[in-house]
This record gives sequence, structure tokens and C-alpha cells, in this order.
Amino acid sequence: MRIDIAAVGRLKKGPEAALVSDYLDRFARTGRSLGLPAVLVTEVVDRRAGTMAAEAELLTRVIPAGAAVVMMDERGDQPTSPEFAARLADWRDQARDVCFVIGGADGLDPALRSRADWQISLGRMVWPHLLVRVMLAEQLYRAATILSGSPYHRA
Repeated sequence: MRIDIAAVGRLKKGPEAALVSDYLDRFARTGRSLGLPAVLVTEVVDRRAGTMAAEAELLTRVIPAGAAVVMMDERGDQPTSPEFAARLADWRDQARDVCFVIGGADGLDPALRSRADWQISLGRMVWPHLLVRVMLAEQLYRAATILSGSPYHRA
């Protein structure tokens, strides 16, 4: 199994980058004993117009072939943390790669969104794409703690 995050834009040094790094490090430590690999983050930057279509083209290039594609999108499902953890465990048990896709400031191109195996919303509010990385990284760590039986997640 392989877990990727494909995201538009570069995360500069700062609080968001520190949080993403911290949560993904925690995930790697907790997930190792659960058969969950460290998360690979790939950032794509469109140096041209920055259109959703151009970003979609770049994202398509970095999504691993055969991976379950999870689009982070405001119109998606709103799973609970235990539901998210269960889905991650299912992919692990199937030895299926998964790629979480985060679009740019304007969101994801509809053609790319249509390729999703699952679309997730982090709530009905719209979040800046840089914060979505932090929230996704935290939820991955939370999923690993749920699967390990850790008290980190309290319902």
C-alpha cells in the first residue's frame, strides 16, 4: 500500500507546514505497526495561468496508476473520523494505494473530480487549500490512532 497527497501549490515554511509535518510524522510512527506506510506529499505548481484545467493536468500526472482517488471537495461526503479510519483500513487490507487530491484556491476541475472514488468535505464551510492539508494530515493521524485503539480520539 502507498498513501499519497497530491496538492496544488507549495507549502512555505510557516505554521501550516509545521503542522502538516508534525501530523504526518505522528501518522508514520503510529501507522507503521498497523501496516500503514508513511505519506508521500507531492506538490504541483502551474506557472502559467493557474486555471483549474491546468492544475488538473498536473495533478493527473502525479496520481499513481490504480490508486483509489480521494478528492478533497466541499461538495463531498462528510464522514466521521471512525468512518474515515475504517475506509483507510479497508484500503490497507486490500493493499490498495490511495491518493488524496487537494486542488488550488478555485477548487478542482469537474473533469478531474469525476475520476474520484470518493469525495470528502471537511465541513460545509469552504477552507483555504493550505489549511485543508493540515486538516487532512490530522485526520490521517487520528485514523491511525483510532485503528490502534489509542485514546487520542474521543467520540
